[in-house]
Amino acid sequence: MKVFKPWVFQGSARKKNYFEGWYFKHVSEDLKNVYSIIPGISLSGKDSHSFVQVINGLSGETGYFRYPLKEFNASAQTLSISVGKSNFTDEGISLNLKNKDSAISGEIRYDKLNYYPSGLLKPGIMGWYSFVPFMECKHGIVSTRHKTSGEIHTGNGTIDFKNGTGYIEKDWGSSFPESWLWLHCNTFTSSDASLMLSVAKIPWLGNYFIGFISYLTYEDRLYNFSTWSGASIEVLDYTDNILHVILVNKKHKFTIRALNNNPGDLKAPVRGSMSRTIKETVDADIEISLTDSHGKQLFHDNGKRGGMELIEKILTYFD
Repeated sequence: MKVFKPWVFQGSARKKNYFEGWYFKHVSEDLKNVYSIIPGISLSGKDSHSFVQVINGLSGETGYFRYPLKEFNASAQTLSISVGKSNFTDEGISLNLKNKDSAISGEIRYDKLNYYPSGLLKPGIMGWYSFVPFMECKHGIVSTRHKTSGEIHTGNGTIDFKNGTGYIEKDWGSSFPESWLWLHCNTFTSSDASLMLSVAKIPWLGNYFIGFISYLTYEDRLYNFSTWSGASIEVLDYTDNILHVILVNKKHKFTIRALNNNPGDLKAPVRGSMSRTIKETVDADIEISLTDSHGKQLFHDNGKRGGMELIEKILTYFD
């Protein structure tokens, strides 16, 4: 069943008002280059198409490469997507992108993917919500962290990703939420830690609720902080470009501080159409701390080149 393999193509070209996109993030070993590449499909009637979005994390520059639907192919069995002459798999990506504004080519290879665990009752980061039909948007974590090699060629020159760090996630459904927060980092100073947090206003049976999913991994340990697992948000504040979040469950408290830097414009789906413009940075500075229920610090680290999206209306639900 595809529900246990969120990385595969969940949709079909026959769907209406539907989108699906994969998010491949790459950070060079010296942290001087960050590129996120997003292949996907937009099914919205007359404007249906496939695409590849690119964001340069350090400059905030973005690019949107548009293709006909017939140039999109994705597997329902494995992680394998092709858009135009570019290909994306769990072994790496090859890029051959060109539009009137820019061109990007090259290959980045992946090694030692850390797949997010999937179980019978909780297939991935969404837990049992994965089984709920008609949700506006679903989310999957593919690899929390892996090594990269290879290089890409851009208008700014050749970028080497040897001994770099990668990350893969994805979304699918009809629309991104009305408002949300998304945060990710796996390039920390002194550890192999990886974290992701997503908080969103979720339509539900004619009303809505504020739900969230989050994880922290380090030293082969995984901590989940999500609505479905019984966790709660104790603090969510954004002041002077600094995000402060505290998540709690029965055993742990997870504290996150993130500085929002260099956001760029990305297209986001509304009923399948890539017609909404949002801001994303891939250059956030992040500090995290994990303590137990008695206040004993179990883990602390600082990271750079974090990913962050914040539709600030989500903050109004935490005043």
